[in-house]
Amino acid sequence: MSSLQELCSGLPLRPLPENRGRWAGVPHAPVRTPSLSPAEEQLALRNALRYFPPDVQKLLAQEFAQELRQFGHIYMYRFCPNIEMRAYPIDQYPCRTRAAAAIMHMIMNNLDPAVAQFPQELVTYGGNGQVFSNWAQFWLTMSYLSKMTEEQTLVMYSGHPLGLFPSSPGAPRLVITNGMVIPNYSSKTEYEKLFALGVTMYGQMTAGSYCYIGPQGIVHGTVLTVLNAGRRYLGLEDLAGKVFVTSGLGGMSGAQAKAAAIVGCIGVIAEVDKAALVKRHRQGWLMEVTDSLDHCIVRLREARKKKEVLSLGYHGNVVDLWERLVHELDTTGELLVDLGSDQTSCHNPFNGGYYPVQLSFSEAQSLMSSNPAAFKHLVQESLRRHVSAINRLAQEKFFFWDYGNAFLLEAQRAGADVQKKGANKTEFRYPSYVQHIMGDIFSQGFGPFRWVCTSGDPQDLAVTDHLATSVLEKAIADGVKASVKLQYMDNIRWIREAAKHQLVVGSQARILYSDQKGRVAIAVAINQAIASGKIKAPVVLSRDHHDVSGTDSPFRETSNIYDGSAFCADMAVQNFVGDACRGATWVALHNGGGVGWGEVINGGFGLVLDGTSQAEQKARMMLSWDVSNGVARRCWSGNPKAYEIICQTMQENNGLVVTLPHEVADEQVLQQALRP
Repeated sequence: MSSLQELCSGLPLRPLPENRGRWAGVPHAPVRTPSLSPAEEQLALRNALRYFPPDVQKLLAQEFAQELRQFGHIYMYRFCPNIEMRAYPIDQYPCRTRAAAAIMHMIMNNLDPAVAQFPQELVTYGGNGQVFSNWAQFWLTMSYLSKMTEEQTLVMYSGHPLGLFPSSPGAPRLVITNGMVIPNYSSKTEYEKLFALGVTMYGQMTAGSYCYIGPQGIVHGTVLTVLNAGRRYLGLEDLAGKVFVTSGLGGMSGAQAKAAAIVGCIGVIAEVDKAALVKRHRQGWLMEVTDSLDHCIVRLREARKKKEVLSLGYHGNVVDLWERLVHELDTTGELLVDLGSDQTSCHNPFNGGYYPVQLSFSEAQSLMSSNPAAFKHLVQESLRRHVSAINRLAQEKFFFWDYGNAFLLEAQRAGADVQKKGANKTEFRYPSYVQHIMGDIFSQGFGPFRWVCTSGDPQDLAVTDHLATSVLEKAIADGVKASVKLQYMDNIRWIREAAKHQLVVGSQARILYSDQKGRVAIAVAINQAIASGKIKAPVVLSRDHHDVSGTDSPFRETSNIYDGSAFCADMAVQNFVGDACRGATWVALHNGGGVGWGEVINGGFGLVLDGTSQAEQKARMMLSWDVSNGVARRCWSGNPKAYEIICQTMQENNGLVVTLPHEVADEQVLQQALRP
């Protein structure tokens, strides 16, 4: 068993660690099919071997070639560390700076088997959200972090640690880019080759930026989404007896079962991978499991009648579940579902993100690697059936939304009936959850703010929960708009429910949706508590990239921007640069995330609070920019709520001056000007 000291000592070469191969008993990433030519295979092998001195290359070349041909990628399994991978207390890391130790804490959390979807392939979530491309990169990164001073910055190129470069104490300690491929070559086919060559990487969102906090993050987002869907579609605050049907219990989608329990509805979640279903059941996130559709329907009817709170996992394909619900409707006249969505990893539908209904789980995995074209055909056929069943149910009082996982986009590409007449390119028959449910929240500056207590002590997390609740309660007492008060109240409820629902998996972390004022006030309160000793160690502030300013994604985060700029990525890039200039400890910019490679540009940050006045100043400056950038962009696109918020923010901050749009007062002016 390695120690943290050994983990930070560089690549273990003399002697080489034992090659233990793939672990049994843990989930593994699907076999990739990059379709490399012989010359490209040689290049992939050459690229992998350049991490190692010549005296070990002959041995490693044979192993790496076998990995490439057997799994479609060189993960370097021999170098998977023999250590309990988890977020250790910050004081245990052998580092010269607290910032570096905090980053190590976050990296190891992303690779914790209790957190990561495919830990040995360095995938945190989403089927292909990599922390690193291979294990050599992990060892080198940990070594560099242990040596880094306050006058150096570690530069990461798509998982590869380029090196430590001189900088200043005010600069970021770490700058990450993932998947920054020239646009004309940013196709999914090219990505598979480039990843196999080891030269780029899909970091999803918080996988490649080291800021994932387990499924708690998406639990909170799903809670807010389902609550607000109930308000919008059903006109209800209380969802007792209402049924929410969806799919996915793997990485982030594992949150759906817990979210159903928190909002008090009946959640039925389909999952094809038994290991993922069992994992969530053992964690207590899933109340019941079944592999019988008959039992599923019986249990659903019972729970509806009694208005039980229930999260029921169905081990099977969600298409079978949707088609059975259609059968019940058509034969009994009873609509058994009220709300529906989907959280399969449909951004990656042909490499394990979506499993076709025609095959068993094992059959699908086999065909995926042996005959990718046949597998793709079955996936697209399955998507058409999937949508057909949803369309039938939607003729009644059933409401479906796209959860930003590219489900409707891929269904459209498969020829499914998802078109919306007269719509623009980002609109479908069913809305994305940003367009109908969460978009207004973003426009008001609310988004998924989070923090991690690097002491690893649950008591520190309890202190931060109390501080955050107090901050929001004070804001309400001081007077806020009704729409803002509603969001604050939802988040106060969330924090109070969090401990009861055992939401911490991995690091001692918390997430809540907050606006600019709330984020800054919470950060200041936490920093002061560290200074006074109420919190024992530094706290890392972060957020999901899926936020007000962090992501340009025309089929998700910016799908409710209608001025034509939804396909432009200036906001996310400016946010990355602006955070770096205003005090972030580390910053990340990614291609892909959520909706998929080539569909999104997104970025994130980490900011270490250590109780100093400098940390407070950085938090005030950086968090304000990190929210107001996106609100200003939404204001310029014509969103009235964003306009109102940015005007109010300018009144409170003399340093903020934003270009405000003028409305076209008379539509006839446009028509007359454009007459032939």
